[in-house]
Amino acid sequence: MAYTTINKSSDYFNTVQWTGNGSTNAITGVGFQPDWVWGKSHTSGYSHQLYDAVRGATEVIRTNGNNSETLSTGLTSFDSDGFTLGSNTNINASGHTVTGWNWKANGQGSANTDGSINTTYTSANTTSGMSIIQYSGNGSAGATIGHGLGVAPKCVIIKRTDTTSNWIFGTGATGFTKFLYLNTTDTETTNSGTFNNTAPSSSVITLGSWNDVNNASGTYIAYAFAEKKGFSKFGSYSGNVNVNGPFIYTGFKPAWVMIKCISLANQNWTMFDNKRDPHNEMIRQLQANTNGAEDAATDYNDIDCVSNGFKIREDNDNINATGQDYVYMAFAEAPIVGTNNIPATAR
Repeated sequence: MAYTTINKSSDYFNTVQWTGNGSTNAITGVGFQPDWVWGKSHTSGYSHQLYDAVRGATEVIRTNGNNSETLSTGLTSFDSDGFTLGSNTNINASGHTVTGWNWKANGQGSANTDGSINTTYTSANTTSGMSIIQYSGNGSAGATIGHGLGVAPKCVIIKRTDTTSNWIFGTGATGFTKFLYLNTTDTETTNSGTFNNTAPSSSVITLGSWNDVNNASGTYIAYAFAEKKGFSKFGSYSGNVNVNGPFIYTGFKPAWVMIKCISLANQNWTMFDNKRDPHNEMIRQLQANTNGAEDAATDYNDIDCVSNGFKIREDNDNINATGQDYVYMAFAEAPIVGTNNIPATAR
């Protein structure tokens, strides 16, 4: 049994939906004050909008491009039970339905001196295994930044914020000698320029010398995730091009899943959640690397979320091409069994 100390997953991750009004819009129901908000209109082709408490509420970055950080009238404040939006059409267009995925870290955080680069802010939540790290590069291969989690992260996402730069995605599922671009459909690349061929330790993340992660005049934001039993999982699987696809054990009923093929070109980062699709099969997907509207085609990308993992139910190349390799991120709706001995149930 997968016991966990996080009996209520929604204390640390939760999804909310709203209808835009084109003006001030207070969004509540998150259940906590979020430190990372990732929003996407799913009724139109507007860009993804990512905000965090470390950079400040009004600063936005987008996964569907390599743009630098910009000042936005989108999210204007982080609130005790959610956040307040401004007039930005990407996240609050009048009459448009928007979904926001919310994570709890530790507020703005504080400086961390564990690495060779002292971070501006490190906002770490050791219970949920999430850290938000702001730093300035030094251009040296092998430089390190402190993440504050106390255990080694299994997933690290980095974005340079001062200029045009690709999103870097590293995962322990395939090793930190490799990486993916979160903003493209590219396959996995092997190169030391991102993580210096070094997996994160219990205290630091090692960087290469590439401009995307460590330019001497660059500023960066990193999101690091340690795996927490019954709450988060970062892994891999192989496709079988069958509607009776692979079953991926997570130890919890997933609330949010993102999948990427790492071995076949031109495949999107496909995202599912339990609020847009509260019943199986889950067919409503967004792509992290595009600004496209939600696709709910019944023969495209389908999964079932069950009490202990998720099951692939479609033979589409984005999630299940024969013999191809995939990585995923998943966060829980409920653990299979918590320390309170209450078991999760399937949908």
